[in-house]
Amino acid sequence: MTQTRAVIGESVEESIGGGEDVAPPRLGAAVGALADVFGHGRTVARHGVSFGKELAKIAVGRSTVAPAKGDRRFADPAWSTHPAYRRLEQTYLAAAGAVDGVVDEVGRAIDPRRAAEAKFAADILTAALAPTNYLWTNPAALKEAFDTAGLSLVRGTRHFVSDLLENRGMPSMVDRGAFTVGTDLAVTPGAVISRDEVAEVLQYTPTTTTVRRRPVLVVPPPIGRYYFLDLRPGRSFVEYSVGRGLQTFMLSWRNPTAEQGDWDFDTYAGRVLRAIDEVREITGSDDVNLIGFCAGGILATTALNHLAARGDDRVHSMAYAVTMLDFGDPALLGAFARPALIRFAKGRSRRKGLISARDMGSAFTWMRPNDLVFNYVVNNYLMGRTPPAFDILAWNADGTNLPGTLHGQFLDLFRDNLLVERGKFTVLGTPVDLKSITVPTFVSGAIADHLTAWRNCYRTTQLLGGDTEFVLSFSGHIASLVNPPGNPKAHYWTGGTPGPDPDTWLEHAERQQGSWWQAWADWVLAHGGEETTAPSAPGSTRHPALEAAPGRYVRDLPAA
Repeated sequence: MTQTRAVIGESVEESIGGGEDVAPPRLGAAVGALADVFGHGRTVARHGVSFGKELAKIAVGRSTVAPAKGDRRFADPAWSTHPAYRRLEQTYLAAAGAVDGVVDEVGRAIDPRRAAEAKFAADILTAALAPTNYLWTNPAALKEAFDTAGLSLVRGTRHFVSDLLENRGMPSMVDRGAFTVGTDLAVTPGAVISRDEVAEVLQYTPTTTTVRRRPVLVVPPPIGRYYFLDLRPGRSFVEYSVGRGLQTFMLSWRNPTAEQGDWDFDTYAGRVLRAIDEVREITGSDDVNLIGFCAGGILATTALNHLAARGDDRVHSMAYAVTMLDFGDPALLGAFARPALIRFAKGRSRRKGLISARDMGSAFTWMRPNDLVFNYVVNNYLMGRTPPAFDILAWNADGTNLPGTLHGQFLDLFRDNLLVERGKFTVLGTPVDLKSITVPTFVSGAIADHLTAWRNCYRTTQLLGGDTEFVLSFSGHIASLVNPPGNPKAHYWTGGTPGPDPDTWLEHAERQQGSWWQAWADWVLAHGGEETTAPSAPGSTRHPALEAAPGRYVRDLPAA
């Protein structure tokens, strides 16, 4: 049982999204795209013939079709030892392979966004039809029902009814009562040293006797709560940063309601600038080092652009963690950036004033249907088990809203790739010109990231005007961010000055054991200024400590 939960947690940590703003997909458009793909008769017929030949091999026991490495759906021994189950498994895999083959072949010849939509629908279809999702064709679920005298089915029915009433019929991914923010999660000691209607600023307590004079301000995404960077001891980016002797501050965004639906880039970028000034005043430093995570990096970039236009040097350096500034490549996000969908999503934003946490979460969930939907259909309903208690799953379920105006601006950025077009996007009255940003930059990506593809993250090194360093982490989007040193699987690549071609960079890069956190900390320490005695108390006379971290906004408490 413990091993099963660990497997689920490892799988989902690789799969969940977080911190990126996409339009929730319309299933109708995706199904339409899939229907168009299967209208290519010759391609369908060719793959149909291949599928028929494979069925003949399956029938006589000569097929070599097998699950892909890492496909845990067919881990039960019955799938390989029982002739009927083995043939069922192979028939399903051959059919799914035929569907994927048609979609991939036709997709190479049609509009990339239409192809991505078709792929999205095909993935959901083939995932839903897996025999493991149904009681009578899941040997593990049948064994569980027999061993528990049917109690597993009773528990599964209870879970199903509960999700139907409380979770829009979607299977729960986590036991929501297992963790409490401030008690189990987000527990690195610190204090709130500033609060306004947009965000709090947290200052973390030093754990070293000396610190670098130039502080670090972390800008998390406005989507999701900041504590994915401060999960638990040993799994906390904040804890690691403080432990390296860095004065570390964190923006904690308020979870907006419809009343804040008009908050936009100006609102958030303006708050970044105010936080910079607050951190400077408290530490006595003339400037700060920034690090932006995911969409937080986009917000910080627009603030940096405003400072650059004014010749203001309050920021010494900028680091990016899985942040894309260039949306020109037809990646998976492109499937949700069609003009009709953009208009639909923006219209809904205006009507409701915001995009709810559930709406945002649905986009990420259906991007990984096996891991984030049907995995839990089997675990919760067929096996009758309680969803696992993992910190990252608890964070993922603890979603936030997004102001409708900001959401619409993000959609415009994705659709028209506005950040890379000089002067096409204006924030704080300043047209964006990425080349005007000349501070040193540290850029990171994750090699298996399905949300912010690493080659697109790498493009940032070519868009900005200053010296830059690129580091490539192993794993996917969230697993690369929650990436403490000490994980024996963790590794990353470093190289020389990034050139125009990411693959050439990777070809000459060196693999390093450990976490990219180490590379970032080494880099920012070099930009941290001289060592000074660690402060004995948080805040200052002008900005006194208001209350202990994690503050009020991360827990949706009203400002005191």
